[in-house]
Amino acid sequence: MTGHDTPTLAAPFTLGGHTLRNRLVATAHATAAVADGAPTDADEAYWRRLAQGGAGMVVTGGTAVAPESTLPQRYLTEAWRPDIKDAVRRRAEAITDNGAVAIAQLVHLGRETLGAGTYYAPVSAAGVRSPREASAPHGLTTEEVRHVADAFRISAANSVQAGFHGVELHAGHGYLLAQFLSRVTNTRTDEYGDRIALLAQIIEAIRTEIGELPLGVRVSVEPGENSGLGLEDLVELLPRLGAAAPFTYANVTTGVRNTYVPGMATTRPPLLESVARLRTAVDVPLLISQGFRSAADIGRALEAGADLVGMTRPFIADPDVARKMVTGDERAIRPCTGCNEGCRTFEPTGSCSVNPELGPPGAAARPAVPLLLTRLLTRRGPRHESVAVVGAGPAGMECAMGLAGAGHDVVVFERAAQVGGQARLAGLAVHRTGWRALVDFQQGRLADLGVPVRLGTSPTAAELAAYDQVVYATGAEEAETHIPGSPPALTSTDFIARYADVVQGARRVAVLDDGFGWWQGISAVECALAAGAREVTFVTPGTGFATGLSPENRTQLMNRLAGARLRVLPMTTVTSTTGDREVWLRGVLDGQSSSLGADVLVTVGERRPRPFDHVPAEGQTVRAVGDCVVPRRIAHAVAEGRAAAREVARTDGTFPSLT
Repeated sequence: MTGHDTPTLAAPFTLGGHTLRNRLVATAHATAAVADGAPTDADEAYWRRLAQGGAGMVVTGGTAVAPESTLPQRYLTEAWRPDIKDAVRRRAEAITDNGAVAIAQLVHLGRETLGAGTYYAPVSAAGVRSPREASAPHGLTTEEVRHVADAFRISAANSVQAGFHGVELHAGHGYLLAQFLSRVTNTRTDEYGDRIALLAQIIEAIRTEIGELPLGVRVSVEPGENSGLGLEDLVELLPRLGAAAPFTYANVTTGVRNTYVPGMATTRPPLLESVARLRTAVDVPLLISQGFRSAADIGRALEAGADLVGMTRPFIADPDVARKMVTGDERAIRPCTGCNEGCRTFEPTGSCSVNPELGPPGAAARPAVPLLLTRLLTRRGPRHESVAVVGAGPAGMECAMGLAGAGHDVVVFERAAQVGGQARLAGLAVHRTGWRALVDFQQGRLADLGVPVRLGTSPTAAELAAYDQVVYATGAEEAETHIPGSPPALTSTDFIARYADVVQGARRVAVLDDGFGWWQGISAVECALAAGAREVTFVTPGTGFATGLSPENRTQLMNRLAGARLRVLPMTTVTSTTGDREVWLRGVLDGQSSSLGADVLVTVGERRPRPFDHVPAEGQTVRAVGDCVVPRRIAHAVAEGRAAAREVARTDGTFPSLT
């Protein structure tokens, strides 16, 4: 498909007898709003809201086909059970009633336990240990493999009977069906030693239940010599599978557990350059997934031969992303930053650091309570009151966006020369540029709403007295860590802001972490290496390196750092420095002293609220939000900023949604 025949992302598409309203697919993910294996009302509400946002097709994930593929928490949907059909039906109707084609993805985890203490023994095509697990799995017998095929058949039948338009078989990301496709993990000598045999058998079995309804196959290009399932493997296997057991569409993505959800370091869709190659391998509709966030990249994938393009986290960050892309309102899309925080922790259910309206079950939004410093006693102004927001970081800008959208007169004061606060500073680090997307979005929305932002300005009490309400969002700052000696240490904030200049004349960098293993110290390491430091030493009183990061972020970090001149010294702290560029260390357990050579010492200090001193005018309500209350994550800042706007606007009973 080239030239004038190239479809736009807004063009309809026919798939298995169903018409998709556009080419955008919300690919499989799960909410964990599942109780005892059955979807809950909160799960239904999530899918309804997503489908209302305009996706052409919605694929629900986290749907297991057998008891041995579930987790003790039972937040995966147990599709083999007929007694949960009513709950699954409500999920399906939430999607179909709002104009999207609904597909249920079915999975068997196989040897991948997701780090959970499962009740059952992990299984696989053979007893080949996963690099992500401590023990090798049980290799399925021939009869047990046939039971697996039957489990997929039963689960597919239940899903379609509950109202789904079709199903998708998860044969990617290193899970069980991918383990049978892989030449490394499938070492069998029986009939299932043919790498496509099990998948073909499952497709044929499901066809007896659902007829010609859509039946997709999701596969992934899995990196590394231990995967046995690279791009060329898929180019070989997909045509064979299609000939043996025809399926409706191919969904191609990348990665295995802990890499298939790429972090901020992935700034371009990994498969974009492989679309044309994949197009030659399949004669069914091609759905390309992974890392798509912009209409431009989606257009490139369609031009190269993809029929559909899939996204997941952009739909979590902004459920209206499809509608906004279709209508050309891309500037209004609340961006996925790739931070891999709320969407990957499931505490207690899936959330999003940048989407404050995605709350836990029973909550209309992410719980957040601004700090009320003084309460309005007598109403001073008109229904739409004037508000001063002091601070243009994520909390302050979120608050101002909400208030302006509700019709209030808002002015934002920012002491710095640029907006963004800690998010802007974090975005200066290498591989952390996703935070810039949030800052750019918020700044753009303020401009579109006509909100004045007064940079380089710290308002006086007299200036603030003119406003009915004041919201402080002044953020936090990193405290210096006192290290005796000379030269003095740099805070991680200062270092990240100017690392290229600092490292230019300093080839050895030591980073003293605070022991919590979060991004400040990690970013200092990556910035030092990117700037050409000959060697970097990471010193931490904690027990390890990057211990505060999510498994996905930590795994991808380790892959990036492979081969780097980086030394890690756990359970160690810095006691002093000397003028001859020597850093003295002490073991936190044994108290033994040692030293290392370093031209620069970077310290990760405590983040402390930036002080503000305001005497409220008579009848004026004053609140504080975000890090100036207690330094935390961007998720808290955004949620509290949004909550403060709601509280101010509550007096007139109206408040707009994120759209």
